[in-house]
Amino acid sequence: MADEVQNVEGAPEAAPTEGQAPRRGRGGGRDGGRGGRDGGRGRRDDRRPRDEDGGEELIEKLVHINRVSKTVKGGKRFGFAALVVVGDGKGRAGFGHGKAREVPEAISKATAAAKKAMIRVPLRDGRTLHHDGLGHFGAGKVTVRSAPAGTGIIAGGPMRAVFESLGVADVVTKSNGTSNPYNMIRATFEALGEQTSPKSVAQRRGKKVSDLIKRGGASDRAAEAEAAAVTE
Repeated sequence: MADEVQNVEGAPEAAPTEGQAPRRGRGGGRDGGRGGRDGGRGRRDDRRPRDEDGGEELIEKLVHINRVSKTVKGGKRFGFAALVVVGDGKGRAGFGHGKAREVPEAISKATAAAKKAMIRVPLRDGRTLHHDGLGHFGAGKVTVRSAPAGTGIIAGGPMRAVFESLGVADVVTKSNGTSNPYNMIRATFEALGEQTSPKSVAQRRGKKVSDLIKRGGASDRAAEAEAAAVTE
C-alpha cells in the first residue's frame, strides 16, 4: 500500500493523451499564474501622463471630487467623480467633469474635457470684467461685477477657482440659491459667456469705440484716451 501511495504522489504527471486537454494550474490562467491577463492579482493600470496642448501652460484647479457608487449583482462598485476648471490666465477658461475607478484617472478625464470646452472672455486691462453680468443654471444664480484695481477676487468656493484660472484680478461676485458646485460653475460660465467688449460692440454697430464712451458722459479727450487703451 505504501508503494502504491508513493507511486501516485511522487510519480511525474503523465503526458495527456490524444484528445485530452492539458491540465491547468490552480489559478486557472493560461500561464499557470494566479489570475489576471498580466499575471498579477489586481487589474491593469492604464493611466497615462497628461500632456500639454502645444506646450501651453494651463492653470488646473480641482473644484470638487465626489465618491459615487453603482449597485450591481455582486454588491457595490465605487468610483470617483471630479470637477476641474482649466484656464490660461489670459482670458480663456473651461470646466470639465470626469468619472473613473481611481481619483487620478477621474481628474485626467475631467481635465481633458475642460481643455476641449474652453471659452474666451474679454477682460478690461487684463484684470477685470468689462461690465456686470448675471448667470442662472438650475437653482443656482450668480452675479458678477467689475471692480477697480486693488479690490481682489471677492468670491468663494468654485467661483474663485474660475476667476483665478481665467486671470481676473479684481471682481466682486455673489451666489444665491444652491451651493452645488456643478450648478455654480455652470451659472458662472453662463454669466461669463455674455461678456462683451466695447471693441466688439462698436464693430457690430459700425461705430468707433470713442463714440460709445462719449455717451457715458466722458469728455472727448478722455474718451479718446480710454478708447486707445481698449485692446479687446
